[in-house]
Amino acid sequence: MLAVVKTPLIRIQIKGRIPTRLISLLRDEYGTQVRLVPDKDDELVDVFQTDWYRKIKKTLTPGVNMRIYRQNHRLTQVQLGERLGGIPKQHISNMENDRRPISKKTAMKLARLFHVSVEKFIA
Repeated sequence: MLAVVKTPLIRIQIKGRIPTRLISLLRDEYGTQVRLVPDKDDELVDVFQTDWYRKIKKTLTPGVNMRIYRQNHRLTQVQLGERLGGIPKQHISNMENDRRPISKKTAMKLARLFHVSVEKFIA
């Protein structure tokens, strides 16, 4: 939603979710000059059907997925290695950078740890 206020000297544009308190404040100040205009960006799309997603998906290797899930769970490489049974930080780094393959056994542990499909970590 887009809020637009026009006066001879002022034009205010606010994009995104606008709190009702702010809209009330603008209406109190500017009266009928306040207009709420629906924004085209408010339209919902299925991200999996976009060209952007298809392009990004091609770049997601098992190592990149491993790094994304590790970072989303706020784990360091050392912490992840410990949770996987004592894998050294350097091995984790090499797997994330696709210099070392992720074994099926490690992929299964990652899938259980992050509650996702094992296919995320297998090439």
